[in-house]
Amino acid sequence: MDADADADRLPLFCGTELAQRIERVEAQLISRGSEAARRRRADAEGFVLPFAGGVASYAEEGSPLNKIAGIGFDGVPDIAALDEVERAFAACHSPVQIELAHLADPAIAALLTERGYRLVSFENVLGLALKGERERVTPAGIEVRPSGDDEFDSWLDVVAEGFAHPDVQGVPSHEEFPRDVIARAMRDLTAAAGVTRCVALRERVVVGGAGFRMTEGVAQLTGAATAPAHRRRGVQTALLSYRLSHAAASGCDVAVITTQPGSKSQQNAQRQGFDLLYTRAILVKQP
Repeated sequence: MDADADADRLPLFCGTELAQRIERVEAQLISRGSEAARRRRADAEGFVLPFAGGVASYAEEGSPLNKIAGIGFDGVPDIAALDEVERAFAACHSPVQIELAHLADPAIAALLTERGYRLVSFENVLGLALKGERERVTPAGIEVRPSGDDEFDSWLDVVAEGFAHPDVQGVPSHEEFPRDVIARAMRDLTAAAGVTRCVALRERVVVGGAGFRMTEGVAQLTGAATAPAHRRRGVQTALLSYRLSHAAASGCDVAVITTQPGSKSQQNAQRQGFDLLYTRAILVKQP
């Protein structure tokens, strides 16, 4: 994208229809990852419950997949259904975490507040309209290519290592996950949710990895990480450009990425033309 084209570009507008589509595919992603975790585990703990147009998921203790996602566009949740979901989380000795888009029905936030949910954080959903072919941007010395099954462990290792050492720019996350928990969640998402993997290499060494999932015309950029020793060398730019090019060629009309507010990830995405579509409020109720 040249400077003149960038100057003429209109920001991507996100109404409730686009937000609902994005939240729907997010709920699908969480649901399939959580179901994979249940199949992996020997015990019967865990659940995936349809809830208010979205999903309530508990994968395992401390998992980032333990949440309610995708609600807000199918009316105010039924009280009896909410009671059931809260009991399910309580039985697992887990808090209930709800991610609620600010474009959702405001009455939902009012209901949750009345029931003792507390606002603990926010996360931003950014989007980029995909039209036609996209030129790949690969900084000198960086190679990005698909990641085969024979190097899955290498991909998982670099992604888990990168997520375990996040950048500190911006608003800190309200939660932290041990490296082994991140690795299991990424393995489950990749195994069951149709996530496509790619790796970045410097001098033939894997230094970064990323994933993306394409469904309903949405390319979900499910996470990218760079090994701490190889940051600030264009690895993230190369991984992002590769995924956008692939998604556009596959017919997706929008790419989305979720970031912490004010983070380096958000800054990198906006430099690549992403627009802030909406914010999710993170609401938590303790058991």
